[in-house]
Amino acid sequence: MTTRFWCEQAWLPEGPTDAVGIEVDGDVITAVAPGAARRGTVLPGLTLPGAVNRHSHAFHRALRGRPAEGSGSFWTWREAMYRVAAALDPDSYRRLATAVYAEMALAGFTTVTEFHYLHHDPAGRPYAEPNAMGQALVEAARCAGLRLLLLDTCYLAGGFGAHPDGVQRRFADTDVDAWGTRAQALTALDDGTRTRVGAAVHSVRAVPATALPTVAAWAARDARALHLHLSEQPAENDACLAAHGITPAALLDGAGCLGPRTTVVHATHLTAADIATLARAGTHACLCPTTERDLGDGIGPAGELAAAGVPLCLGSDGQTVIDPFEEMRALEMHERLRDRVRGRFTPRELLAAGTDGAALAVGGPADLVTVDTGSVRTAGARPVGVPLAASAADVRHVLVAGRTVVRDGAHQHVERPAARLAEEITALLDHRQAP
Repeated sequence: MTTRFWCEQAWLPEGPTDAVGIEVDGDVITAVAPGAARRGTVLPGLTLPGAVNRHSHAFHRALRGRPAEGSGSFWTWREAMYRVAAALDPDSYRRLATAVYAEMALAGFTTVTEFHYLHHDPAGRPYAEPNAMGQALVEAARCAGLRLLLLDTCYLAGGFGAHPDGVQRRFADTDVDAWGTRAQALTALDDGTRTRVGAAVHSVRAVPATALPTVAAWAARDARALHLHLSEQPAENDACLAAHGITPAALLDGAGCLGPRTTVVHATHLTAADIATLARAGTHACLCPTTERDLGDGIGPAGELAAAGVPLCLGSDGQTVIDPFEEMRALEMHERLRDRVRGRFTPRELLAAGTDGAALAVGGPADLVTVDTGSVRTAGARPVGVPLAASAADVRHVLVAGRTVVRDGAHQHVERPAARLAEEITALLDHRQAP
């Protein structure tokens, strides 16, 4: 059945355009007509392609607004994250993730890529259903109305030459073949559109070099996506150099992990040779600016990656902020802080990163996000400047795969998402530990 929308303005491949009619049949755009007569559902404001969250750890949302005592680093933050990971079970994970994904939909995300490594029970034993935690994420995304790319993450070691310890046992399979067997079973949930399944290497410190080719081959066999954390911390680079004599990027390249279906996440501390390697392989890079600044990771070489021809995308990662416009802006603003030059990325390039290259065009996904252009944040902005002015609070209407998920700023399928977040996080954490 065809559904018609009339957009006051829409960001087409050629840029913002007035009075655009869009027809949708199922989950695909079937017609785009600039200068169309007002007909169908009216979308006042600026309609954009749906934002794509290319890197998420849903359960990290529980850590927002809970500052550490005194100074710290990524490594001290990781201990707090481990405490949250230790407390989840399939039911609580489904409830929390549903609320988190509802927040993403309200912010304008239509697709989430979940880097899923919380596999087993707190003792590290497989559940009766080995993919119970992954199934919980699939159910959560369906309930919240998002498209989901679920990356089953291989995690085998607690560091170079170290066994998994403590809560890491929840993440780890016994060996790479056991991971592959479990991941293959998870692919039964892959419907090719709303839910897709891919693979991930947690990091070169968590997957031994001998296992990397197996993960790469598993992903390549059915042309599945492969993602991995890369050079997020200088300590990771130093440890890899000590263990293997080469950088993490070089190690992954030699293991066959890089290529056009691969996305490296963070890529914060790369050498010039690393950047050239990623470009030569056609690998994508996903930056998570709001998380990287929250954790004190550093400012990644976005400009150098783009100049080398590495396609860029964006993720919310630790959910410090769930706002695609803030991630887009931060990509540019971090470049300005580092190089003291404005305008490294154009608004069009920022939108391409924030939507992973999606477009409002015939044959494209029926994922639309309409932004209020008359709010106190966007009033007076040129349409082309809206990505630099808007926030998640300005999102009014969201269509995912042809289905209305957000109308007039309210989620249509998840009631009281803010209250749900508060309830689940309070239940998950000992609220007496921190005000």
